[in-house]
Amino acid sequence: MENEFAMMGCSLQEAEWLQCAREMGHAAGEVLRSYFRRRDLSIEDKGSAYDIVTEADKASERLIIDRIHTRFPDHAILSEESGDDHRQASYQWVIDPLDGTVNYSAGIATYCVSIGLKVDGETRMGYVYAPSLDEEFFAIKGKGAYGPYGRLEAKGTTELQRAVVSTGFPYDKATNPDNNLDRFAQVMPRVRGIRRLGSAAMDLSYVAAGWLDGYWELNLKEWDACAGELIALEAGAFVKRYREDHGICILAACPGIAQQLLEMVE
Repeated sequence: MENEFAMMGCSLQEAEWLQCAREMGHAAGEVLRSYFRRRDLSIEDKGSAYDIVTEADKASERLIIDRIHTRFPDHAILSEESGDDHRQASYQWVIDPLDGTVNYSAGIATYCVSIGLKVDGETRMGYVYAPSLDEEFFAIKGKGAYGPYGRLEAKGTTELQRAVVSTGFPYDKATNPDNNLDRFAQVMPRVRGIRRLGSAAMDLSYVAAGWLDGYWELNLKEWDACAGELIALEAGAFVKRYREDHGICILAACPGIAQQLLEMVE
């Protein structure tokens, strides 16, 4: 990875951010692997049966936060389970210690650790690590995005009917009629296929890699989108937060189908 930092033209500071994110991501990944598919895994509801947290989420988060506090004691942190520490700082780490908790709790291996870094409110670094696949994706603003096979390019189809896209559904899907089912029904007949990965960070990274042609979702949180959004942007994807009334509503797609897909989902 250090060679890739050099290829990216990273400054020493940017290389330090990425190296720290990588060390934290892999260490947290080891924690997640140690709990994965355990029959005694503790699972709790966070307000509904659809929104859950496991002891693995909490252990992964503790490890990452402890390492940030040790290495960057003046930096602020926004994390899914602990929330915002409300520290006034130019640097803020944005963490999802286990993106894809429902998958993870069911024993499905599509999950990841997502780590972003904002500087004065702008995302400057994004890192995503999928432990079960041992795959990582990362980007520095203005320096490109990289993944398992080198530099990422969001090259996909220019024909919507040949596109494979992904989406997700909000936790309030049972009570809120604005639950993405109407958009799903609009898109499904017009594409080759729709997938439900269950991890926004992996969806965005897969668009960056060109493995998905597009992705959209409603009602995400900043920790869901922060790192993957930068990775997709730096890979050349069209990325837009297209609504402001239902959490983060985001679309990422290869340029060839982006406008068509956006028209159907916004």
